Amino acid sequence: MSEAQSDIGLVGLAVMGQNLALNIADHGFRISVYNRTTSKTDAFVSENPDTPGGLVGAQSVEEFVQSLKRPRKIIILVQAGKATDAVIDGLLPLLDPDDIIIDGGNALWTDTIRREKDLNEKGFRFVGSGVSGGEEGARFGPSLMPGGKESAWEELKPIWEAIAAKVDAETGKPIEGAEPGKPVSGGVTCTTYIGENGAGHYVKMIHNGIEYGDMQMICEAYALMGKLLGMSPKEMSSVFSEWNQGVLDSFLIEITADILQQDDPVTGKPFVDIVLDTAGQKGTGKWTSVNALDMGIPAPSIAEAVFARFLSAIKEERVEASNVIQPVFDAFDGDKAAFIEAIHDALYCSKICSYAQGFQLMRAAQKEYDWNLDFGAISMIFRGGCIIRAAFLQKIYEAYQRDANLANLLLDPYFKGEIDRCQANWRKVVAAAAQSGIAIPTFMSSLAYYDSYRSDRLPANLLQGQRDYFGAHTYERVDQERGKFFHIDWPDPKRPQIEA
Repeated sequence: MSEAQSDIGLVGLAVMGQNLALNIADHGFRISVYNRTTSKTDAFVSENPDTPGGLVGAQSVEEFVQSLKRPRKIIILVQAGKATDAVIDGLLPLLDPDDIIIDGGNALWTDTIRREKDLNEKGFRFVGSGVSGGEEGARFGPSLMPGGKESAWEELKPIWEAIAAKVDAETGKPIEGAEPGKPVSGGVTCTTYIGENGAGHYVKMIHNGIEYGDMQMICEAYALMGKLLGMSPKEMSSVFSEWNQGVLDSFLIEITADILQQDDPVTGKPFVDIVLDTAGQKGTGKWTSVNALDMGIPAPSIAEAVFARFLSAIKEERVEASNVIQPVFDAFDGDKAAFIEAIHDALYCSKICSYAQGFQLMRAAQKEYDWNLDFGAISMIFRGGCIIRAAFLQKIYEAYQRDANLANLLLDPYFKGEIDRCQANWRKVVAAAAQSGIAIPTFMSSLAYYDSYRSDRLPANLLQGQRDYFGAHTYERVDQERGKFFHIDWPDPKRPQIEA
């Protein structure tokens, strides 16, 4: 190993780790790499001899740590949970005070809170950084969401800002064209300091929750075009390609068009037709939904996207049910082109609601965990590199520029106007799907969320009456100030009201 010391180190050379290491080296930073399987380290270094910054392979943890400049900066990219803790435990005896450990995995933010507290108490600095963009993003520019001590961020900042995705300052669109050894330059970098106490990984979790919603909504548009309108995958591909030129311009719409265009290399049939309809998950959507439940914040679009994956997983049971439950529905006999436009509007409105829920969750979380989140800055770093990158995010950024304390995106004049413009089609699609027996849970739940949020009175008054009846849970009155509670003595024939 060379005697020159590296600017940063990385543990874990799976695909994400390799790509992130190459990205760092492409930007002129010298990086040491270590993997438990040393042959993997050797192969990786030998296969990439000419990076601008240089890759240094280490054969042991001790050698790896000794190769780094002080204060050391070490990225961990291994499986979340116990594997991450094991790597940290192995590093700690070899580190010095103020060294920085960076967890770039999909960690549960509460684990990050625990690690950050523990390591800070021991004199080290811990950064929990969300990394989004998949393999390609890691290689050529991800969206990065770092949290931890601000002093650690300041030392990490030159590297993170260099390797993050870049977007055009005016349009917010990603700057493309990076190649191995030739990263893009200019533009606005898609990273910013999020905050202490697990904030970085929390924001990454919300990103993934929104991603679950986005993906399911696109799938529901696909289902409507296929099942109701009888369109072929290639016909749908053309529609998605057209949509990608307008307000739905996004990475996920772009790849959907490409996937629907693809033929199966084995049979020559449309690729999507040979893929088994069971969806996997790594848990971040579930974490988002559980957190929403824990904090009492409505996020039904995201939760329904998670439940849709759960339903997809019981494939055999669904097949059996389809042979038993066979209702008859009328075939579609309307204007096909007009209905495709209606699906577009339904997808757009549902997408607005999903993002509104995600940002509402972050707003609640900052109070719960004493964070000071900059929602405009967060929307900016989502514009490039990450899976939910979309032109749409520029409008979210502008919304928070108009009102940094915006309670919900649905209240922003732009988004209010967009839903006003599109909601008739949204309702038309939901009604048609219900009448035709086509499951579109996120479209439906998003509409219910919208209608509930805009309602000055919900039927929860009756619900609270029920709770008071069977459990003496009390109620508030419309003609009294908030915070005063009452109870009806239901067993008493006269049913007097009692102030609680």
